[in-house]
Amino acid sequence: YAALRAIPGLVVLRPCDAHETAEAWRVILEDLEGPSAMGLSRQDLPVLDRSESGEFASASGLAKGAYVLSDADGAQATIIATGSEVALALAARDLLDVPVRIVSMPSWELFEQQDEDYQESVLPVDMPTVSVEAGVRQGWERYADASVSIDRFGASAPGGEVLEKLGMTADNVAEHVRELLD
Repeated sequence: YAALRAIPGLVVLRPCDAHETAEAWRVILEDLEGPSAMGLSRQDLPVLDRSESGEFASASGLAKGAYVLSDADGAQATIIATGSEVALALAARDLLDVPVRIVSMPSWELFEQQDEDYQESVLPVDMPTVSVEAGVRQGWERYADASVSIDRFGASAPGGEVLEKLGMTADNVAEHVRELLD
């Protein structure tokens, strides 16, 4: 996605589930005036419960580029993820014995358009933050103290094996959070 993000004026959207995908289409059709690109996954991703009694925030936060998907009282760290990696971030959260905030960041470009107060409310500067994206880490240093990313060409094997070999696992994400907290 780094190549798409490098195109001036292009808004890139990576929704994490069906709710964010529907919201991304709404934003593209009703709110955006310039070019956009939406990156969708072929993976069988979970559809998050965003009902009022559900654990997760409304997908309407996508319109601001990033939003707190799931918060925890006394959160000690933040995991930011985009697209299919949000499911990985949620799995990593479940491996940690500390409260963690999960931020879905489907669009850097839309997030950058928000005022500083909103950005700080989503990504507090004083909270250790790990980003997760199955792509290069370039650019994530603006938002995160550490990144779980792929900085080399992939491999040929079944998808799960490749992701494990490249470190895109919940265990690796959780370990990055632990290292920041130590």
